[in-house]
Amino acid sequence: MHTQHAWPRKTREMCNHHMDSTIWNDFRFRDNDIVIATYAKSGTTWTQQIVGQLLNAGIEDVPVAELSPWLDLRIPPKAEKLALVEAQVQRRFVKTHLPVDALVFSPSAKYLYIGRDGRDVVWSLFNHFSNANDDFYAALNDTPGRVGPPVPRPPEDVVQYFREWLDGDGYPLWPFWENIRSWWDVRDLPNVMLLHFADLRADLPGQIRLIADFLEIDVDEERFDMIVEHCSFDYMKKHAANAAPLGGIFWRGGAQTFIHKGTNGRWRDALSAEDNARYTALANEKLGPDCARWLAGAGVPAL
Repeated sequence: MHTQHAWPRKTREMCNHHMDSTIWNDFRFRDNDIVIATYAKSGTTWTQQIVGQLLNAGIEDVPVAELSPWLDLRIPPKAEKLALVEAQVQRRFVKTHLPVDALVFSPSAKYLYIGRDGRDVVWSLFNHFSNANDDFYAALNDTPGRVGPPVPRPPEDVVQYFREWLDGDGYPLWPFWENIRSWWDVRDLPNVMLLHFADLRADLPGQIRLIADFLEIDVDEERFDMIVEHCSFDYMKKHAANAAPLGGIFWRGGAQTFIHKGTNGRWRDALSAEDNARYTALANEKLGPDCARWLAGAGVPAL
């Protein structure tokens, strides 16, 4: 029974150079589906790797990018993508970068939402878009169906990129604060689990066990150390072609560039005190103090 909770309802579409949220209107859920959600560059691929390893008992070379598509990415066309996902016979796990109110929410699916300090997000975004090749920008900007302006190449200075992103609330992508807040507001639902990038870095084995428990996946203890090893950054970097979309063909340097540093705090020596104060003030204003503390890596308050 799912009647005791006020389940989220889709209230809008979000379509831009990257996304087409209308695909969720035609996605046919199964009771054990897993949805991995983030704003972007917040540990999505890392969490996909963890789920892929848990579902496949720690085997080598799980093709995560193939098994776990970004459902609302507008390429390939949604009919083609839906057919591929529908054909999967194993337990499915898909990725989204949408806020809660722009996707169809299923009471029977499990949702993992990963947060990361917005300043760390921007440094990762900067690497992502600075190293993207011409084919990347052509795919996003020239494929028919784009809504709104094209995605621009970033400026050469990461601090300028951060300031444009902060001033434009996620520019040139999609709004940042509403994405975080929308998932924070549904954290009490029994099928939603909030994770944080900093916690994955601090205690990967413990976080994997929490995820397994939430997803109701029985872990073979003899395989657990292998699962943890395969979710380490070093392993993912060496096997980046399995995690990067289309094997990393859209980035100069290939998949090794897509799986970049996996570190936090690169902004600390770059941003001014004024930049940091403005970011912190906006976080508190847009998210509220509890959510802002969580996003900064201070942990989820007890519920």
